Amino acid sequence: MEEKNTIYLNCVYQNIRTAVQSIEDIITKVEDVALKEELALEEDTYLAFQRECEVYAKSEKLDIKDNNFMEKARLWGSINMSTLMDKSARHIAEVMLLGTFMGVLTCYKDQNDHGGENKEIDELLERLKEFERKNIERLLPFLKEN
Repeated sequence: MEEKNTIYLNCVYQNIRTAVQSIEDIITKVEDVALKEELALEEDTYLAFQRECEVYAKSEKLDIKDNNFMEKARLWGSINMSTLMDKSARHIAEVMLLGTFMGVLTCYKDQNDHGGENKEIDELLERLKEFERKNIERLLPFLKEN
């Protein structure tokens, strides 16, 4: 059971870490004050989710791991290439929306693959999924023409 919980929690943790890294990589390129504030608020909440995973892992003696170097490098490169020519709020919102959609899809996949194995992780995943769905709603208005 411990191994299943470790795998499940790692799935959730790595989803969160991907979001945190994405925001960290892109927020320095954001010039629009409102978008920068939105991303900072999202980052704060993702970091709270991250801490919650870490505390839970420690209390249950589970070994969670961050994304591997290749995944981090791929994400960093993708964001930097995508924003090289277009740093508009609209484009950055689009990039973040695509990542957030992927985060929601990952939540659904993790729920289907591991849901029901651990009530605490199920609840954490459900809250993460709901948070990401709300992020989509808050980012959509930034798609309007500047």
